[in-house]
Amino acid sequence: MRLKDRVALITGAANGIGYAAARRFVEEGAKVIIADYNEAEGSLKQNELIEEGYDALFVQVDVSSKESVQRMVEVSISKYGKIDILVNNAGITRDAMLTKMKQEDFQQVLDVNLTGVFNCTQEVVPFMVEQGKGKIISTSSVSGIYGNVGQTNYAAAKAAIVGMTKTWAKELGRKGINVNAVAPGFTETNMVATVPEKVIESMKSMIPLQRLGKPEDIANAYLFLASDESNYVNGTVLHVDGGIMM
Repeated sequence: MRLKDRVALITGAANGIGYAAARRFVEEGAKVIIADYNEAEGSLKQNELIEEGYDALFVQVDVSSKESVQRMVEVSISKYGKIDILVNNAGITRDAMLTKMKQEDFQQVLDVNLTGVFNCTQEVVPFMVEQGKGKIISTSSVSGIYGNVGQTNYAAAKAAIVGMTKTWAKELGRKGINVNAVAPGFTETNMVATVPEKVIESMKSMIPLQRLGKPEDIANAYLFLASDESNYVNGTVLHVDGGIMM
């Protein structure tokens, strides 16, 4: 098992990519904290994993709130005594063209997708420094690398995650902590579920592999970066996008 006895904290883990990662991690021996804003769905997913014999804990969190994140980390440490892996996966979209984007929608996406990553990492890092090792994985996006029409807020947040990842890799590498990011392409999640079928087909035609990503595709990338197999990988942005941008 690649993550035997490791403790992994995954934000946005009640659905989609986050839950796929939670399930993949427990299958590889990890104890997983399912951190999510959605209390009903998070509790349901915790119970599903426990019923299957895995070790999982749901903690309700608003990653944009420093106080909420502090509580999440306190509960996690109280339960497991350590955090070996942090996956900053939580994210939202509030898409609109630049001239029509509302100020509150711009700010809310930055609060969750960017400030949330800062809050979680800042709270977890002292525990990783104390134990002399850790893995931090943050979710960027192809939108943050190449931009995307209608996603000024989302692209800005995801681009900033790349900058923070590289900065933290330089700051924390000497302390035994690996910091990396994953940049998913178009993936079959709730965010994409509302997109018209005609647009989906257009997306597929642009991808050399001719399909959208599955949550499990991204979860496998998280697993690699969380495992010992990536111990010499630091400050990298791993693209998992079917080759849509080359």
